[in-house]
Amino acid sequence: MGAYILRRLLLIIPTLVGIMAINFAIIQFAPGGPVERVIAQLQGTDVSATARISGGSGSDLGAGSGQQDFSAGQGVTSKYRGAQGLDPEFVKDLERQFGFDKPPLERFGKMLLDYASFDFGESYFRDIAVIDLIVEKMPVSISLGLWMTLISYTVSIPLGIRKAVKDGSSFDVWTSAVIVVGYAIPGFLFAVLLIVLFAGGSFLDWFPLRGLTSDNWEQLSWPARIVDYFWHLVLPLSAMVLSAFATTTLLTKNSFLDEIRKQYVQTARAKGLTERQVLYGHVFRNAMLIVIAGFPGAFISSFFAGSLLIETIFSLDGLGLLGFESVINRDYAVVFATLYIFSLMGLLVNLISDLTYTWIDPRIDFESREV
Repeated sequence: MGAYILRRLLLIIPTLVGIMAINFAIIQFAPGGPVERVIAQLQGTDVSATARISGGSGSDLGAGSGQQDFSAGQGVTSKYRGAQGLDPEFVKDLERQFGFDKPPLERFGKMLLDYASFDFGESYFRDIAVIDLIVEKMPVSISLGLWMTLISYTVSIPLGIRKAVKDGSSFDVWTSAVIVVGYAIPGFLFAVLLIVLFAGGSFLDWFPLRGLTSDNWEQLSWPARIVDYFWHLVLPLSAMVLSAFATTTLLTKNSFLDEIRKQYVQTARAKGLTERQVLYGHVFRNAMLIVIAGFPGAFISSFFAGSLLIETIFSLDGLGLLGFESVINRDYAVVFATLYIFSLMGLLVNLISDLTYTWIDPRIDFESREV
């Protein structure tokens, strides 16, 4: 097993390089960029994706010498849209500031070397280091992702097992109907409904509308802080787990049904074992393998992409919203840093998932197969 883990860890390196290379190449052909964004700010034509992005070093430069050069009205031919009338030296300063004065391969190589030591540089348009920005947003995404995954699996797995045992019964039918309806309702739409009903919209005002903590959180005692924290999580998590229940529950049910119909289950029953012993002593570890296989994707999805709309609706400033804003505003330093971190997390979680296979079923031997 040690050799298998080592091979998987070594394979992470070329996989990460490939992911970063593909996305870096796509960015080279994408229209716009940080230089054009600063130029658009000078021209007064820039429209930010959100109001939260404040002028950083790039904007400061544009408001200084750049504005003076623009007023000089020097006509130049530039590869940047809207750069006509700007001093060529100012445009070159912008390129140097954002690192675009070097060839793409050199920039990509430097990025990989820096990322190997988790040096992500500074945000283009926020006066803060990228790693500090990510750490600042991390608690929100961790809270949403971990609690959503925990609640989803805690409820869905027992429910799926119960549905498999009671297959075809009235319990199975009505729970399936509820699950399908829940899956069909978009999470963001359900979030709006929850706000209207329970967050002071048109009916009740039971839960807060924004944030993970109250304004007076620092003054609260520790028990009160815990209550306040979960009080703020009720509505966002309710909106996020609605569709997650369906996937995990039906996957668990179908997996258990497939195992229950196999010959070894009939043999176990013929030996006089109780249904509980058969279900949890023999069926469980085999049926749960496919459920565990879906855990990495479910975790990463809930941790990042799955929380984007929920973070926006409930004003939760997490990594999902940060990544979206960075793409829209061409803050490539943040874009590639978040891509690198989540790709690395996904690869490591997949390895942990494989190791969990062997913990549940020791008969599985990854060491004997080729990676």
